[in-house]
Amino acid sequence: MLVLVLLLGAALAAAQELPAPRGLSARDNPNDAGHGILLEWKAAPETDGVVAYEIYRLPWRPAEEGAPWTPAQAPDSAWILTGTVPIPATSYVDMDDEVRLGANYNPGYIPRGGVVHYRIRAMGPGDALSAFTPPVTATAHGDWWHTQRWNVLVIALLLGVLMVYFIRRSKEGAELYIRPIPGLQRIDEAIGRATEMGRPILFVLGTGTAGDVATLAAYTILARVAERTAEYQTKLLVPVNEPVMMVMAQATVKEAYLKAGRPEVYNPDNIFYISAMQFPYVAAVNALMLREKTATNFYMGVFHAESLLLAEAGSVTGSIQISGTDRVPQIPFFVAATDYTLIGEELYAASAYLAQDPKLVGPLKAQDLVKAGILIVAILGVLEATILGSGFISNLIEPH
Repeated sequence: MLVLVLLLGAALAAAQELPAPRGLSARDNPNDAGHGILLEWKAAPETDGVVAYEIYRLPWRPAEEGAPWTPAQAPDSAWILTGTVPIPATSYVDMDDEVRLGANYNPGYIPRGGVVHYRIRAMGPGDALSAFTPPVTATAHGDWWHTQRWNVLVIALLLGVLMVYFIRRSKEGAELYIRPIPGLQRIDEAIGRATEMGRPILFVLGTGTAGDVATLAAYTILARVAERTAEYQTKLLVPVNEPVMMVMAQATVKEAYLKAGRPEVYNPDNIFYISAMQFPYVAAVNALMLREKTATNFYMGVFHAESLLLAEAGSVTGSIQISGTDRVPQIPFFVAATDYTLIGEELYAASAYLAQDPKLVGPLKAQDLVKAGILIVAILGVLEATILGSGFISNLIEPH
């Protein structure tokens, strides 16, 4: 018992001797959405015994939980430890991460416009602790302008100007060059082959959702394929894994048949829903290929582990296969197992390539120029940093 008392007395003495940090201040953290507080302080006068600083926050309480706490009224148990920083750091950003996940009131919530209180203390070797600093108060608010993202604004303005310029040029009749995409160039050939053989065409929109960008791009290609099949009166099968995608596909195909002047050929039963479950859907599509002996298979949209399963089953039937996806892990499988593959952004460029609409071609050309400019700046920055040892370009494009 005596030993315990002596140890407790030594710990209390060490805590009293450990210097406390000075000049604690708190203010809104700049360049955020309004849920962060920036704390700054001066190092303790004698840092030999200080190893870190503990930051405590007095949680904010909504009105329904009771009157807001004040530092004078709140018990020590109400203060929560929000972070620990080692020396020689003299600043800390208390950022509310949970609110981004949609959480409501919780001890870690920093309200936008709400008053939050802080205090800190120094930590020494073992269990040595200093006294707390006087509490400080801060209010978080959202910022309209991110001062470290001006380069994004410049690129956005440049992209907008180039888009308007190329759209006007295209409307005036100028021919804007778009790099030929082999997979799109072979669409008519693949449809013609299926027509000659008297066998149907299969179009798979992937296992994503109707809201995926790759799926929306796939509908553009589906419209082109449907228009050609209407002209040749070739059977087009479109199995889907989502009811919304089925309705959109039916509308796309029907409109294409009307555009081709063959509305009587349209059969809504050829666009049908199978299953929302991944592998049952793939099994049904593979069985459809073997049963119908499809001559041409299109795989466009979002694909996951089923990409190679589909492509391998299609190769068994001897089909011409054209694929396209923006999912990087699945592109190698399509490249290896299909005849032609739209890689990444080629799928997005398909709409402009097929339609040759000025409103689509103009933005595509503008994006290509901006990407080329960014690549050139990146290369110049690397050369400057490695050869000249300067960081002028990197300082221009990196946030500080």
